[in-house]
Amino acid sequence: MIRVLVVDDERLVCAHLRTILGSAPDIEVVGEAYDGAEAVEAAVRLRPDLVLMDLRMPGVDGLAAIERIAARPAPPKLVALTTFDLDAYVLRALRAGAVGFLLKSTAPEDLVDLVRVAAAGHTVLSPIATQRLVGASAAPQEHRQRLRALVAGLTQREVEVLGHLGAGRSNLQIARRLHLSEATVKGYVSRLLVKLDCENRTQAGLLAHESGVV
Repeated sequence: MIRVLVVDDERLVCAHLRTILGSAPDIEVVGEAYDGAEAVEAAVRLRPDLVLMDLRMPGVDGLAAIERIAARPAPPKLVALTTFDLDAYVLRALRAGAVGFLLKSTAPEDLVDLVRVAAAGHTVLSPIATQRLVGASAAPQEHRQRLRALVAGLTQREVEVLGHLGAGRSNLQIARRLHLSEATVKGYVSRLLVKLDCENRTQAGLLAHESGVV
């Protein structure tokens, strides 16, 4: 079972998500929280596999909660929930440790599948929305130049893998496209994270967009 904690300051949204996710035989909503402080406490107490976190909440917001939960030992997978794909908070949440983001308007059947993907440790990103987010972030030129210098130190195959990470593809999907074994791709991803000083594949995917690989 995939144990999910749902966090949103609107109780109706929590109830809606609980109904959708609870209909799946392999997903259990183990709790709800209505602000960031409650979310951190619930994550520690309930030890979910995945947290769906609304970003814009009064008091302690979702971004702060993601940062606090991600900093704990063996944190759950964190997925940002937002109404807008150009929410600047989303980019900050991904850099803070979220494995992806989902729009609240996501169709129920897609939401269930994407929760499964995120719980398995894969990135949940909309490539088009991510490009728009990165484009709107207006990162300083020095930052982009530093990222491009990092990418310049990669092999051609590593750049290819990085591009697929930026497209939100899983190791299996990358392996099929590049005609490699999944274990080989996993090795490439591990080396990329070290070379690019990224904590997870989501941050590497963002770097692919910011550096122009995608």
